[in-house]
Amino acid sequence: MTAIPLGPPRRLVEFTLDDAPVRVPEGDTILDACRAAGKDIPTLCQGDTLTPKNACRVCVVEVEGARTLAPACSRRAEPGMTVRTDTERARHSRKVVLELLASSTDLSTTPRAAEWIKEYEAKPARFGPDAATVNEEPKVDNDLYVRDYDKCILCYKCVDACGEQWQNTFAIAVAGRGFDARISTEHDAPLTDSACVYCGNCIEVCPTGALSFKSEFDMRAAGTWDESAQTETTTVCAYCGVGCNLTLHVQENEIVKVTSPHDNPVTHGNLCIKGRFGYQHVQNRM
Repeated sequence: MTAIPLGPPRRLVEFTLDDAPVRVPEGDTILDACRAAGKDIPTLCQGDTLTPKNACRVCVVEVEGARTLAPACSRRAEPGMTVRTDTERARHSRKVVLELLASSTDLSTTPRAAEWIKEYEAKPARFGPDAATVNEEPKVDNDLYVRDYDKCILCYKCVDACGEQWQNTFAIAVAGRGFDARISTEHDAPLTDSACVYCGNCIEVCPTGALSFKSEFDMRAAGTWDESAQTETTTVCAYCGVGCNLTLHVQENEIVKVTSPHDNPVTHGNLCIKGRFGYQHVQNRM
């Protein structure tokens, strides 16, 4: 058996977080420190399997001596720094960001969005009925998943997962500028005519439901989708010998979607088309 060499232990960084001293491993972010301390910082574009993109800015905190607010998801902890997470300036910034997002996009399927809007007293309706909205019809051009860009906040997580950070397929990118910017295939071609390999890893990282399983989309449209009634069972994919872990989401004795544990050393939340979408044979009762 080959021994796995161990690297040197990570040094600890000590700094002040909300007037309390904290120590975290060197290289950890302020967000890592906040979570370790039990502080609830809102995040949307941050993903535990992706490099932070600093796109949504709802996780901003105040760092003493800094001119601007810092995104907690990407700012590394530094020795001696003083960080405050709940200042009036940070709360106001989060409030405005949530107002802008909720006034232009549909956050109805974004986990905890309604909770954060209430917590920060955001009022998206204050921009009035003439505020510009994405207002796009869902793109249903295949039988596996749906692209509902009316819910897209341009966090770029799907682009990163499809690109150099995981899949290296590069089937999607950002097209357009300003408010007209969209996640798109090359030349806005249907997904079936693009380079997409239907791994669904973009769905795995989407924070708002802009990308979803066709099964979930149809059940939501029919009013039958009920996450509280679903059970989750983690198993091993049977298609090949790689050993990918699958988490089966089951409602009323039917598999409704498949995800993968992000802390699994084999998959890191990623799957191929067979693992994520090829589950129909399991419940074929003919």
